[in-house]
Amino acid sequence: MSRRPQFESSRTAEQGEPVTVGTLAIVGRPNVGKSTLFNRLVGSRRAIVGDEPGITRDRLYGDVEWIGKKFRVVDTGGIVPDDQALIPAEIFRQARVALDQADVIVLVVDGRTELAAPDIDLARLLLRTGKPLMLAVNKADTPQLEPYAEEFRRLGIKELFPISAENGNGIAELLDHAVNVMPRHETEAEPAGAVPPAVSKRRARRLQAEAAAATSLDATEEEEIGTAGETKVAIIGRPNVGKSTLLNALTGTSRAIVSPVAGTTRDAVDELFERDGQTYRFIDTAGIRRKGKTELMAEKLSVVMARKHLEAADVALMVIDAVEGVTASDATIAGYAHESGRSVIVVINKWDLVTDKRTDGKPPADRSLYEEQVRRHLKFLAYAPVVFVSATMGKNLDKLFSTLELVSRERRKRIGTGEMNRFLAHVDFERASVPVAKRVKIFYMTQAGVSPPTFILFTDRPVKLHFSYQRFLENQIRAAFGFIGTPIWIKNRARNEPKGKK
Repeated sequence: MSRRPQFESSRTAEQGEPVTVGTLAIVGRPNVGKSTLFNRLVGSRRAIVGDEPGITRDRLYGDVEWIGKKFRVVDTGGIVPDDQALIPAEIFRQARVALDQADVIVLVVDGRTELAAPDIDLARLLLRTGKPLMLAVNKADTPQLEPYAEEFRRLGIKELFPISAENGNGIAELLDHAVNVMPRHETEAEPAGAVPPAVSKRRARRLQAEAAAATSLDATEEEEIGTAGETKVAIIGRPNVGKSTLLNALTGTSRAIVSPVAGTTRDAVDELFERDGQTYRFIDTAGIRRKGKTELMAEKLSVVMARKHLEAADVALMVIDAVEGVTASDATIAGYAHESGRSVIVVINKWDLVTDKRTDGKPPADRSLYEEQVRRHLKFLAYAPVVFVSATMGKNLDKLFSTLELVSRERRKRIGTGEMNRFLAHVDFERASVPVAKRVKIFYMTQAGVSPPTFILFTDRPVKLHFSYQRFLENQIRAAFGFIGTPIWIKNRARNEPKGKK
């Protein structure tokens, strides 16, 4: 009987920190269940899963802990080696990068279909790498289906594992073998206080058995990308405005697939990048468009995931196509970032196409006039800096990085209560155009939180603060303290009102 894996319990207190042992790459034809396996291993719904083939295109990375060992897992797009069309060829190129990085490779095949020529071609290609290779025959959801996996021995891969990525069958055996064949790094050392391997494994299996009911992925679970010390930056915008090109330009990689086909990016692609001692995690999201404009289920899911990753970020780079200008869809997407409390930088991309490379006979665009038009269409983002770049040419990226550093710092700024109330004493609220019936007396003010900056006003009565008060006070706070690029949240509470009441 196959063991059902329990990843979070695979490390015990006696074992200390897990040992990092390498990288495992998941490859295979389209629609064989690679992303389902990836999600199962990393313990969250990072990759979009659906019945449509070719959903995954870019490489996705995650971390797995298993029996005191930690390794990276890479999900790749479906590979069809002989397909020379643009996007399949780019998927193949991205997969080759993953194969070069991998210490162990898992070829996933669909156990419910006949052995296909692309499977044979791909197996031959992988065998030539000389790296430890495992064959995962997926969709063996019941013990009765496991014998059919033997038919895939013809691929010539010795290590064969019938698995079900959907329900977890066979995953434990797959992982046991993967960590055993990963090359041992010279820097690897036994964790402090490690118990003998046999005892450790028995303990791990007992913990796994006790927690077997918790192994299925919860639909509400979503891994929050990034950790403390990182600035998480979501690159958002309409399809085909240059988000993936910008990610590649900022990180100096070819991390994301770039093509003229709108909607190329589906899964959120993230990349860590360090600059001047600051670590950024850039997240390239799928292009967001109105629900009525999305047809395939993968596109609908990618839009949902894009909004989820936006809400997990610190800063949003709102990318606008300089040639097309600000559209109603741009304003809607920017509104998502504003309402969710993300800091925002408006990035006008393809600026070279309306200046030195203009081909429509019109005069080069004037930067100050263009920015005025942007401000007019995005009035609610008056606090957001505007940066003009050309991701393709790599122009003005230094300016974008310096603005990103400033906005990240401003988002985390905290003002002491004493300084805040000295400021409040000098604010002339008579200048705020608020109806007399809506006016309140403000006793004092304190900053309750950061990211985004959140302030609480203590007033004489429990009424909702009039929007004119909100806007006036926000403008005064910005004039005194900055908070460039970040929305400011202001809440009010009657001085004698209990803390739990709002």
